[in-house]
Amino acid sequence: MIEDILKEQDFVKSAKVDLKKEIVQIETDSGKDQGELAQVLNEKIKQNGYILSVEKKIQENTQDNVIWHAIPIGLVFLILFFLLQKSGILNFSIGGKTTPTTSFIIGLIASVSSCLVVVGGLILSLSAKIAEDDRELNKKPFFLFHLGRLLGFAFLGGILGLIGGAIGINFVFSAILGIIASLIMILLGINLLGILKKNTLTLPSHIFSFFRKVEHTTLAPIVVGVGTFFLPCGFTQSMQVVALSSESFTSGFLTMFAFALGTLPVLAFLSFGSISFAHSKYAPLFFKSAGVIVLGLGVFALLAGLAGLGIIDPLFNI
Repeated sequence: MIEDILKEQDFVKSAKVDLKKEIVQIETDSGKDQGELAQVLNEKIKQNGYILSVEKKIQENTQDNVIWHAIPIGLVFLILFFLLQKSGILNFSIGGKTTPTTSFIIGLIASVSSCLVVVGGLILSLSAKIAEDDRELNKKPFFLFHLGRLLGFAFLGGILGLIGGAIGINFVFSAILGIIASLIMILLGINLLGILKKNTLTLPSHIFSFFRKVEHTTLAPIVVGVGTFFLPCGFTQSMQVVALSSESFTSGFLTMFAFALGTLPVLAFLSFGSISFAHSKYAPLFFKSAGVIVLGLGVFALLAGLAGLGIIDPLFNI
C-alpha cells in the first residue's frame, strides 16, 4: 500500500518498501533534499500510520515490561474461557463442533492481531481514496465493505461446509484438520508475542495492488469486502478449517458469519474513525495479551486433537 502511494507521486520515479527492515528506497527527480522530501511524502502516508525519516529512529525496547503485564491479562481471559467451556456455554474444539459464540470471540481476538494488519491496510487504502471524493458520501463505501465482508464470509463458509459434507470428512480427518488449525494458532500466538517478528507474514504487494485497482470500480467496497475471505490471515484460515469440518451449509455459514461479526467492531472503528489501533500506545499490550490468549487456545486445541486421536489421555474433562 505505502509503495503504491509513493509511486503515485509525480516526482517519484520508483519506490521500494521493505517493511521487515523498515527501509524505503526512492528514486526521484525532485530538487528537494532528503529531509524536505521525507516531509512532503509524510503528508501522503501519515494517515496510514507510517512516518518517513532520513535516519532510522531507535525505539526504546519496552517489550519485557509489556509481556509481564500481558501474561496475567491473558491468563485471566483463558481461565474465564475454560470455565465457560466447562459450563457448556462455549464449545472450543477446532476440527469438531464449535459454537457461533466461540467463533465470535475468536473474531474479536483476530481483529486486534494479524487480521488488523492485513484487512486494516485495505480499509486505510479505501479511506485514502474516499478522502479525495465527496465527504458527504464517505460512509456508504465503508458500510458496503463491511456488508460484503459479513455476507461473503457467511456464504463462503456455508460452501466450505457443503464441501466438507460432500467429501465425507470422518472423525480422524476432522481431528487432523483440528491439529493443523491449532498449530496455526500456536504460531500466531508466538508471532503476536514478538518471537517471530522478523518472519511476520504480510499481504503480498501484487495482491494489494489488485485490490487498489478494484477500489475504483462501482461495486468496489462489496468486492473488496468479500475478497478479504481469501487474504492470508491465520485466524481466518483456522476458522475456515472449522467450517469445512462442520460438514453442513448452516454450520459453516454460522461459523464464518459469527467470526466476521466478531472482527466488525474494531474494523468498523478503523473505518469510521480513521484511526489505526495498530499504531496506538496501547497496541503492544493488546497484541501481547492476545498472543498469550491465542497461544493458550492453540495449545488447548492441539491437546484436544491429540486426545481425540487417542495419542494422549484427555487433560481436561470438557
